[in-house]
Amino acid sequence: MENFTPYLSLAGGALIGISASILMYLNGRIAGISGIVAGVFSASSITEKAWRLAFVIGLIIGGAIYMHFFPITIAPREFMSTELLIVGGLVIGFGTAMGSGCTSGHGICGVSRFSLRSLVATATFLLSGIVTVYVFKQIIGS
Repeated sequence: MENFTPYLSLAGGALIGISASILMYLNGRIAGISGIVAGVFSASSITEKAWRLAFVIGLIIGGAIYMHFFPITIAPREFMSTELLIVGGLVIGFGTAMGSGCTSGHGICGVSRFSLRSLVATATFLLSGIVTVYVFKQIIGS
């Protein structure tokens, strides 16, 4: 396992948990990224749009800061076409809309609150991912 990083993973998980807790404490909102991003475009009040936009910008800036201090190289995915990546993104977007949330909202915030709906959604995400990887690796061979 060349990418096994338990300390970085633990630190990242702790930061995600802390930020989700702060958002819940200060705004009373679940840190579901797909819902927050969708609200940037659909929220009716300027206050609602402002905190959502600040959250999204913070995610981008946080990632940029991390990349500045801990640069990594990412190998290009030559076997992935741009069209396949676009279709994959659209399917994920459709799934988050159909599931009324994403892994951050259900998996992190919902499961920690013992929400049955979030437990079922997270189990569905995991099983779908396992089946998809199996199909692409074993059956299709890519």
